[in-house]
Amino acid sequence: MNRKTLSLVAFLLTLVLMMAGCGGNSGTSNVQGPEIQEVEEEDTFRVGLECGYPPFNWTQLDDSNGAVPIDGTQEYAGGYDVEIAKRIAEGLGKKLVIVKTEWTGLLPALTSGKIDAIIAGMSPTAERKETIDFSDIYYKSDLVMVVKKGSKYENATSLQDFKGAKITAQLNTFHYTVIDQIEGVIKEPAMDDFPAMRVALESGMIDGYVTERPEAISAEAANPNFKMVEFEDGFVTSDEDTAIAVGLRKGSELREKINEILAGISEEERMQIMEEAIKNQPAAD
Repeated sequence: MNRKTLSLVAFLLTLVLMMAGCGGNSGTSNVQGPEIQEVEEEDTFRVGLECGYPPFNWTQLDDSNGAVPIDGTQEYAGGYDVEIAKRIAEGLGKKLVIVKTEWTGLLPALTSGKIDAIIAGMSPTAERKETIDFSDIYYKSDLVMVVKKGSKYENATSLQDFKGAKITAQLNTFHYTVIDQIEGVIKEPAMDDFPAMRVALESGMIDGYVTERPEAISAEAANPNFKMVEFEDGFVTSDEDTAIAVGLRKGSELREKINEILAGISEEERMQIMEEAIKNQPAAD
């Protein structure tokens, strides 16, 4: 009887040890999971953009013309910003991940760590520099107006030709603030994005919107009813207002390397990228 009891105890102890051993292996596996995931995250370059500002960035349904998948969707992103992001990701030795983000959500997404960079036609203004850092400039443009063909503003040459006009621009951009330079203008509420402004212009809700030259060329190409107005006596702006740079978290270690990569893209290549972006933009935009 005693021997049987001892044998049973020994068996039970062996069984407990074996189960403990299996539990230990399982625990080790759980620890390795996050580590593997962290390594995978380190190998990606997550870029935030609204995918609605052609020719800088837009959304399309396939990967034509070098478009990149948008994270978590069946859609793709194309445009000038995407091409710049591709070159930066390649230079960093990382996989590019496009994170479609509303314009007003870009800075919070960056500071919270959801994305690694903003490459979205963003100007490195003094106000933004209080919150984030910027790379060197990767594009520079001028401010223009987009109006409807056949309207009384089609042949405008001066800002003051827009006295009494209903004008708007994108929310949280310097484009909206410069409207105040037009005497007697009707400053309409700012809009969330450029597709919304194009719809408003087409419908007659507004007489025009302030934008940068590439977007205006894009608007003309997408809609024969639109006309870009350039000024002999235009908006007063600073260099930082009309420049475009990569937004990065304060003190980001990526800044120096990104500047090196941008320096390797010639002015000629940048112009060619923009010409291709204007040509390839979806007609619906």
